[in-house]
Amino acid sequence: MDRMISGRVWLACVSLFFPLHVCLAFVSVKVTPTVDVIIGETAWLPCTFSTTGNMTVVQWFIESAGTRKRVAFRSSKDDGLDKDTPLTDRVTMETDMTLVISPVKVMDERSFFCQVDGGPVGTAEAETKLKVFYAPEKPVVSENKQVIPVSPENPTAHQVGKCTSSNGHPEPRIIWFKDSKPLPEVADPKDKLYMVPGVVKESSGLFTVTSTLYIRPNKMDAKSVFHCTVEYRMPNEEIKKENSEPFNLTLLYPAENVFFKLLNTSPIKEGDEVRMKCETDGNPQPQFEFSKDTNFVTQTSETGLLILRNVTRSDSGTYSCEAMDFDSLSADLTKNLAINVHHLDPVSVVPASPLMISKGDPIELQCKTRSSDEYTLSWMKDGKQLSQKGVLALQSANLDNAGEYVCIASVPSVPGLQKQANITVIISGQPEIDEPMTGKVARQGDKVTLRCSAQGYPAPQFTWKPSGKESLEINGNKFTSTVILEATAAVLKDGVICEANNEHGADSKKFTVEIQSDNTIDSNGGARADTQQGGSKGVVVAVLVCVLLLLLLVAVLYFFGKRGRMACRKKEKKDVASGEVNSDIVVEMKSGEKPNEESGLLNKPHVEQ
Repeated sequence: MDRMISGRVWLACVSLFFPLHVCLAFVSVKVTPTVDVIIGETAWLPCTFSTTGNMTVVQWFIESAGTRKRVAFRSSKDDGLDKDTPLTDRVTMETDMTLVISPVKVMDERSFFCQVDGGPVGTAEAETKLKVFYAPEKPVVSENKQVIPVSPENPTAHQVGKCTSSNGHPEPRIIWFKDSKPLPEVADPKDKLYMVPGVVKESSGLFTVTSTLYIRPNKMDAKSVFHCTVEYRMPNEEIKKENSEPFNLTLLYPAENVFFKLLNTSPIKEGDEVRMKCETDGNPQPQFEFSKDTNFVTQTSETGLLILRNVTRSDSGTYSCEAMDFDSLSADLTKNLAINVHHLDPVSVVPASPLMISKGDPIELQCKTRSSDEYTLSWMKDGKQLSQKGVLALQSANLDNAGEYVCIASVPSVPGLQKQANITVIISGQPEIDEPMTGKVARQGDKVTLRCSAQGYPAPQFTWKPSGKESLEINGNKFTSTVILEATAAVLKDGVICEANNEHGADSKKFTVEIQSDNTIDSNGGARADTQQGGSKGVVVAVLVCVLLLLLLVAVLYFFGKRGRMACRKKEKKDVASGEVNSDIVVEMKSGEKPNEESGLLNKPHVEQ
């Protein structure tokens, strides 16, 4: 009875757990939904799975010609690669079930299936899509290099250019630009502008795209800049662009207006170069004719540029430019331009140069000029302004008033318009010597240099008492005599006399010469003195200090030497009295050595250094 109950219980348990075991059996597969790769590189297609079974086989499939074809498989006991597939010799399967394709080709853009066969527990698969990319070549524009006529009454569409970009994947896109702004994509030939696109799939599987741009041009398009851009996709949803070289159109349209302008930015003065530019709103620019007061200035010009070099006041007037555009006979293509050449006459000075007057006489200088504009006059001497008028008057002339005077005329409203005239004024009179400077020397017997400066006309003659080596320097109306002589006792006591004389009289000054311990000598002023020797006193002081130090050293040595001998004598007497002699001490006396040499040296009489 118990055995029957046990059997029933076992049957009940089996019937309870069998459906549960069936429900827990499963296979799941996981792949990357999309894999992006550049053509020529390596693609990695991972595949992972989970299963409750013990026996599994993993297989990779592709779709080819509407059917599935296996390319690789791997199980716990075996693995392999299928032959005669689009991936033959380019595919491997890793131990982690990853499918590796290298190098990737355009044909590899397709769906791949990772299938896991779990035997009794079932089969499962997952799909991954491989997308391949390749950057296209830089776009090239075949531009229309012919002249395109512009006809506002009957506008016709003309081809601007054809843009081509080759070998891209996936299919790239071409965008046209005008003056850096994108043009709308229009395909209607009736519109003002439109494009005709084209695409070719090469035998390699890559795409070559084209786009031809047509427009109905107007005059404003003559200055426009066109280019095209290729836009393409790359892995990870990256959008890239590359531009073509820019280009312009050559348009033909008649002129309606002419423009004539002066290129000079500042007022024109005599001697300048004048540049005038004439142009029209037509294209191409016609030839131009220039005239002044109905007289031709130049022959026809293709550049529209009129250049006048080194202009004079006679070049002032009205200039005309006429555009010779025979396609626009109804339009008035003449423009006028007036220019004014500012001028300033040479400056004249009264009286004439050179002007010679006597000391004490009055001076009156006048300068005059003429100009097309308001001008100023000023008198200058030695870089200093003396008057802001055309007249310079001095009541009583002195020798300092001699020299060169400059009258400057300038036009403030015209930068750079300036002229000047010079006059030399000579003041006749007896010489006047500048205040002398004291000569300095280190000691008697040194050489001293004295300078004596004087003014006067005629040029003065210099005499030095006492005399020495003399030289003369002339700077304008300043005459400087230099003498180099010995600072004797007489010179130090009585000084040196400098005398300057000419036909009007003479002047003299006394130069004193002093000895100073400081070797600093003032070099400023009209008359100055320089020492030729110095520093010997410092050498004497240094020698005296060295002698004193040497005597002190000898005294110290004598003192310590005397104390040492006294101690030795006391010890010697003591040793003799006791009858003991130290055999370890040896005293050696060199031949000729004098024991009292130090004493004899110190007893010598002191010698003055």
